[in-house]
Amino acid sequence: MDKRKRFLAIALIGLGVLMIFGKWLGFFTIVALFIIAYGIYKVRQGEDVKTGYILLAVGGGMILLDHFMLVIATLMISLGFYYAKVRKTQPLGNHVQKQNITSNIHWDRDPWTLRNTSMWHVIGELDIDLSLAIEEGQSNILMFHGIVGDIDLIIPDDYGVEIEAFVLFGQIDFDQEKETGMLNRLYWKSPNYDTSESKVKIIISYLVGNVDIRLN
Repeated sequence: MDKRKRFLAIALIGLGVLMIFGKWLGFFTIVALFIIAYGIYKVRQGEDVKTGYILLAVGGGMILLDHFMLVIATLMISLGFYYAKVRKTQPLGNHVQKQNITSNIHWDRDPWTLRNTSMWHVIGELDIDLSLAIEEGQSNILMFHGIVGDIDLIIPDDYGVEIEAFVLFGQIDFDQEKETGMLNRLYWKSPNYDTSESKVKIIISYLVGNVDIRLN
């Protein structure tokens, strides 16, 4: 997706949220949301990442000051769902678990190790190419949860893949099929999943997100 179109999509999502929740938002919060949106745009550009993260921190700090209890409640609820999902889906004592304020993952440049992994973050940017993965086992689970997420995922033909994706506000783009707005949900299992020697289940859940999944 073109960078300007991506920023326009984020802006439209933000305006939609303002229309729905506008009566609870003051001028201070609206300014903070626009700062955060511009910060996400800067990070996605990749040319001025430092400024982008500074804008994200400033915007997040403004919202935290104006709606402290709401922010804390949102984080606690999101973390609660995350830990419940980890307990339900991941093998005990046999997975990598990470919680961060921000995550910037680029598993699309060099070979990387595919293992059972769970990640939660407030803001996350993840670029994942399964064709570069080196498997630790024949069946793995990747789980990504958080508040704001931007995920680009490439799936090769030789993998058996099962995907569960949910975005409360945002967009899910799957193999040229696009769902935009609220309560976006995707479930997909590759035709070769049951017979494939290499299997991976991917679970994605964000309050605000842009998920782009391409079959290769």
